[in-house]
Order: sequence, then C-alpha cells, then structure tokens
Amino acid sequence: MVFVYQGVGVDYRFIGKEGERVTLLLHGWGCDGDEFESIVTKFPDRYFLTLDLPPFRNSGKVNENWNMFTYANMVISLCEHMKISDCDILAHSFGGRIAIIISALRPELVNSLVLVGCAGLRQRFSLKRYIKVKKYKLKKRLGKNTDNMGSEDYRRLDEATKKVFVSIVNENLRDFCSKIKAESLIVCGENDKDTPLYMAKKLSRLIKNSKLVVLKDAGHFAFLDSPLVFYKEIDKFWEECK
Repeated sequence: MVFVYQGVGVDYRFIGKEGERVTLLLHGWGCDGDEFESIVTKFPDRYFLTLDLPPFRNSGKVNENWNMFTYANMVISLCEHMKISDCDILAHSFGGRIAIIISALRPELVNSLVLVGCAGLRQRFSLKRYIKVKKYKLKKRLGKNTDNMGSEDYRRLDEATKKVFVSIVNENLRDFCSKIKAESLIVCGENDKDTPLYMAKKLSRLIKNSKLVVLKDAGHFAFLDSPLVFYKEIDKFWEECK
C-alpha cells in the first residue's frame, strides 16, 4: 500500500495478527522495512506496521527540504490516516531519531519504545573526524572533487538526498529525549561503532523510565548479531508494557 505525503509515495504494509495493538517498525538509513523480517517472523501474534522510509526501496524520492521533522510528521500523518491512536515502536539507528521526535511530540501515540543502535545524539569529539570534515569543506570551497569523501551512506546518494542526510546527522535530539514519557528499552551492541555504547548510556540517562540492555559480541545490527538474547529481552519488555 502507498501513502502519499507532500507528494512523496511511502510504501507500507501490515503484517501479523490484526486486532492487536500496532507495533510500528522504523528502519535504519539505507535499509528498508524488510530489515525487521526476522523479528516479524519471531512474533507472529503481534500486528506490525512496517514501511520503507523515503527514498529507500519502494518509496519515492525526497527533495532537499526534507529533514528529521518531515520524517516524523510523515509517520504521524500515516498513523492518523490509518486511525492508529496507540502503538508500540521498535526503531533502529536512523529510525530511532524519528521515534524520539514522535515520542516527545506525541506522547499519547506511543505506548512503549524500543531503540536499537539509536542515533540522534552528538558523538564525542574525534580529532580524526574533525580533520576529515575540515578537508572536505576546504576541497568543496576550492571547487575540487569531493565524490570520494564522506561516508559510504553519503557517497551513494543523489545531490538532493545528500542535503537531507547532512541535515539529519547534524540534528541533536538531546532535548527531545527528556520529554519522552513512554516506557523505553534501549538496546546496544557492545561492539557498535556507528552508535557506540556511550551514546546508548547517555540516552538511558536522558530518557526517564528507560532500561539499557547491552548485547555482548554484537555490533550496530544487534538484533541480527545476537537474535536469541534480543528476542528474549523485547518479549519480556512488551509483556511488561501491555
């Protein structure tokens, strides 16, 4: 099914046992709704709403004016369109940014929140990263080619989406975290390099009523690296939040 928001088609689908409270799945940047296939399969009694966040997979392209709040409002509008007034959210990485904003701005919509490898907070100062950014800005100012610079996620985007991506990664959601009222589970892989453990610990301090779970020998995709432990933790959490 397709929901159109600001002229952009958003592909979404419901999976599972209809009638249960909806569990909204928000995937990471560069992925799509199928990122959570293993979770959907493991919990057939839940009613999942999964979508391809634009511009990924079956959803349309975004223009350069999109930002984090456009994404959050798009998801809220989809929920209103589907008459969803109460849901559980499970979000990974970039999807976690969206979930934080929704949970802060529309607390009545969110019954519980699971954040896995969640982005949204500023990373610690790194001299290596600082020098890399300075080199990129200098090359750009001098009109030199910068196609081989930046992250892999950044390099494979078109020009409009690159601007959206830069806007997203520069948005610090710290102040929104303290406004979250939903019971929250924060999951982090101990070897996560993209959203390191110190960020998860900070999230846990900022979000009231939150619990932090660290999965051993797991990375940024902790739910794929340590699935059995992850399933056990979210099953227990969801039971407590019924």
